[in-house]
Amino acid sequence: MTRMLQVVLMGMLIIVPTRSESAEGPNIVFFLVDDLGVMDLEPYHPETFYETPNLSRLASRSMRFTSGYGANPVCSPTRYSLMTGKYPTRVGATNWFSGVREGRFRPAPLKDVMPLEEFTLGEALKTAGYRTAFLGKWHLGPTEKFGPKSQGFDVNIGGFRVGSPPGGYFSPYENPYLEDGPDGEYLTDRLAGEAAGLIRAFKDDRFFIYLSFYSVHTPLQALDDRVEAYQAKAARLKVSEADQFASEEQVWPDAGPRRVRVVQSHPTYAAMVQSMDQAVGRVLDELDELGLSDNTVICFMSDNGGLSTSEGSPTSNLPFRGGKGWLYEGGIREPYLIAWPGVTDSGGTCDVPVMSTDFYPTLLDIAGIPLLPEQHRDGLSLVPLLKGEEDSLARDALYWHYPHYSNQGGFPGGAIRSGNFKLIERFEDGRIHLYDLSRDVGERHDLAFDHPEVADSLRKRLHSWYQEVGAEFLRAREGGPEPWTP
Repeated sequence: MTRMLQVVLMGMLIIVPTRSESAEGPNIVFFLVDDLGVMDLEPYHPETFYETPNLSRLASRSMRFTSGYGANPVCSPTRYSLMTGKYPTRVGATNWFSGVREGRFRPAPLKDVMPLEEFTLGEALKTAGYRTAFLGKWHLGPTEKFGPKSQGFDVNIGGFRVGSPPGGYFSPYENPYLEDGPDGEYLTDRLAGEAAGLIRAFKDDRFFIYLSFYSVHTPLQALDDRVEAYQAKAARLKVSEADQFASEEQVWPDAGPRRVRVVQSHPTYAAMVQSMDQAVGRVLDELDELGLSDNTVICFMSDNGGLSTSEGSPTSNLPFRGGKGWLYEGGIREPYLIAWPGVTDSGGTCDVPVMSTDFYPTLLDIAGIPLLPEQHRDGLSLVPLLKGEEDSLARDALYWHYPHYSNQGGFPGGAIRSGNFKLIERFEDGRIHLYDLSRDVGERHDLAFDHPEVADSLRKRLHSWYQEVGAEFLRAREGGPEPWTP
């Protein structure tokens, strides 16, 4: 029997479904990987340097979205969008918590917390009768008050305010929400084991397991035997240091080109990817062993693009340009898989542009829970696409807003994708770039002067969206010039 609960969300009264007994929908397991590039996985790039057989296994029974996007080119804002179904710009959560790098100008103000007033995906599923657990990287608030247990999760293993593992990837972890294991225990393996244990504990109820890996974020650390295997593999490729990098990514006007990796060959990063893949496989095996796979929806995504222009530049996102911290496709296009037993069993692909905001309404829809449009206001249910009933969504554009200087060299800017056209606007000087992604997925050929009518139309729509979501922009440094504003 479904009952209704009145809840005030961000000053608005809405009705939320609740059940007195266990939830009736399928189990849900959500894998989120940190800094994983879309070209790092075999389902998206069969010639990748990395070995990901378990993700290929998952993709074979998933809808594989080939134009899946994060809401931001860095981590915390995309994580915010997953939990809330909203563009993070609506609350000013537009950079990683708490990124304050300055360049020619000061960045826009940053709100580095997910407000407790948000009715998160975890809270929606818990209210509907699901047992909920969070594991891994949270990075959505400065204190325990804003941690997973305050946002709808019954269990929290490893999630708190930091964005990378404080003690590194080997025990002791120096994490107040994760007990140390034996010396040398690997964090990714540990989280997979904890997730498998929770699945066993929850097997008689409906559950939502959100396994948010710290991998493959820096520091680059992996198990020795796996690193050695990839060192041998890299040696067989005979790729010189000079051939691995190119100096081509132009950053904000005061700086020169930034070196970007163009060949996947980093042994430690490859070993980290493989460990993540094996962790996914361990969870899949647990579901199989317990007979739960036929009633468990599985989602897989990354929070932003692969790290290719800084901090060791461990991966290449080619043919996509840029990477983490950039508004180019390499920074925002993500692996995006949804496996729904009985619906996506034979796999398949979908090129309709979708975003991290869409998971919230999609999972409620799959679970048979009434949607909450006042909460997940920027997300759409993908159920019609998953069922093959539609070839488009009732949304004509996706938007991005990043009024910051990224640690990876990316410039402050905004972007809009509508159809195959994508426009990028730079916030330092207002310059725009227009690309046709159907012909130029690498964003090398700027069409802004060739198609001024398209560029003008997209720019007006982007500016209208800025107003709708209350976007903020760069600020002058003391005694310095005023930045451009729309």
